[in-house]
Parts: sequence; C-alpha cells; structure tokens
Amino acid sequence: MNRILVAGIMILMMASCVPSKQYNDLKASQEKCEADRQELTNNNRKLTADNDELKADLESISKKYAELKSDTIDLGREMRITRKKQKELDQRNKELLDRLNDAQTKGSEENRKLVKYLRDTQEELLAREDRLRELEKQLNTKEKRLNDLEGELKDREARVQELESIIAEKDAAVRSLKDRISNALLGFKDKGLTVEQKNGKIYVSLEAQLLFPSGSTAVNAEGKQALLDLAKVIKDEKDITILVEGHTDTDPFNGSGAIKDNWDLSVMRATAVVKIMTSEGSMDQTMLTAAGRGEHMPIAPNNTAEGKAKNRRIEIILTPNLDKLFEIINE
Repeated sequence: MNRILVAGIMILMMASCVPSKQYNDLKASQEKCEADRQELTNNNRKLTADNDELKADLESISKKYAELKSDTIDLGREMRITRKKQKELDQRNKELLDRLNDAQTKGSEENRKLVKYLRDTQEELLAREDRLRELEKQLNTKEKRLNDLEGELKDREARVQELESIIAEKDAAVRSLKDRISNALLGFKDKGLTVEQKNGKIYVSLEAQLLFPSGSTAVNAEGKQALLDLAKVIKDEKDITILVEGHTDTDPFNGSGAIKDNWDLSVMRATAVVKIMTSEGSMDQTMLTAAGRGEHMPIAPNNTAEGKAKNRRIEIILTPNLDKLFEIINE
C-alpha cells in the first residue's frame, strides 16, 4: 500500500498542475474550516460569558438574601421590644385604673388629671398595637420573600455546581488525553513536536521539517509515523472535534504547478496530514477538518532561521464537545 501511495504522490508531483476542481475543493474546505473555527471560538466566548453572568447572578442573590435576613432579624428585634413595651403599658393602665378607683373620693381635679393620663396611655397603647400589627405584617412579607430567595438561591447554586462539575470533568478528560498523547509522541519531543493544553483545548504542533521535505506536500516516513502514533491514541475519542491547520513562514513560495503561494502550500499540507490519519490511521473522516493559514498566524519572528522553522508547522487542535454545557445554560 505504501508503494502505491508513493507512486501516486510521485505522479502528482510530476504533474504540471492539480485539476481546478480539486483546488477549488481545497479552497472551500479551508473556508469552511475557518467558519467552523470562528463558530467554536464564539461558542467558547459565549460559554465563558454565560458562566460569568450566572455566577454574578448567584452573587447578587446571595447579597440580597443576606440583606433580607438582616432586615428580618431587625424586624423581629423591634417586634419583641414593642411587645415588651405593650406589656409595660398594660401594667401602667391597670395601675391607673386602680388609682382611679381609689381616687373617686378625692376630688374632681385629681380625677380629671388621672382621666387625661389614662386616656393618653390608652392612645399610646393603641398606637403600639397598630405598630405591632404592621411589624408582624412586614415580617410575614419578609419571611415569604426570604423563603422565595432561598429557593432561587438553591436553584442557582445547583446550576453553577452542575456547570462547574461538567467543566471540571471536561478539563480532567482533556488533561488525561493530553498526557496520553504526550506519552505516545515522546520519541518525537526533540524533533520539533510539542503538545500543549490551553483554553480547554489540546494543541499538537509539528514543525514542517519533521513532516515534509522543503516545499513539498508529501509526508516523509518519520512524520508519517508520528501522525500514525497520534491517530492510534485519538481515533476512538468520540467527544472531540479535530482541526488540522497548515502554517508557513513569510518566504515566498518558489515552486511550480498547482501550488501558487504559501496559502496553497499550507492547505495542501494540512490535507495531506488528514489523508494519512484517515486512510492509514483508520480515523473517522467526519472527526477531522483540514485548513490552511499560510503565513498569517506566526508564533515566532520571521527574521531568523529559527523563527521561520517554528512558523513552518502543522497544528492539530483537539476541541472537546461542549453541547451538554450549552444545554444547561439555555435551560
């Protein structure tokens, strides 16, 4: 099979140009990839924003809950003080009535004073009773609102905990996959291959010198082995999407045939990697997307040979499926 593949590649290299339809298909694949990448980026930003908003809501509700609880405590304290004063007024009223009965024989002037004092005391008592009823009404309202907030707070906390649990589960799965990939590709560590985890994704970067001869889109034997080792680890992962990106330096492409510039070269190299991982690595074709970024996403300055070598690369980006998170957020 390898001999047939090499012969096919040799025929392709000797041809003066690639058919226009194939070139257009590659261009269309690259444009679709860019759209998918942008959609993933937007979804990731939306997820982060929604999660932050949910946490902000939870913090606001917690603050309201604390304020309402404090108000309820104050109302309860005031109601207890009012009840105490009411008892004191009841006692004073009783004493005044007793004094009034005793003073019936002591003259009208003292009686008028006692009557006035009794009337004032009774009015104050009635006012206290009205205030007590109002306080009880407010307390009942506050307690009902407090119960409602407690329920809402528990619901919010449950959603946040569920989100954080799923995020932690995803992060753990990504870390585990990253470790397995690193171990599988350990032999290529000092040959221009790196494995990183950032922004919830895994980035496998292979410098062009590990995969391709200069200016070529044909993967060499060592590069093919690295791709097959990677495919063996990730081919059974059903909960990820994989983007294969080709990158170049800023040196103009001087070849001939169907490849006109660095952008063409990056697309065709990404496509060559995808074909090896699917045809020889037995990966599901629906899991991978090939794209070319040309010279437009450098990771090092292009004014040194070392920087250019880092920029000439293939990046294989593994992104976890976040559908379950979006379902929870949209509930």
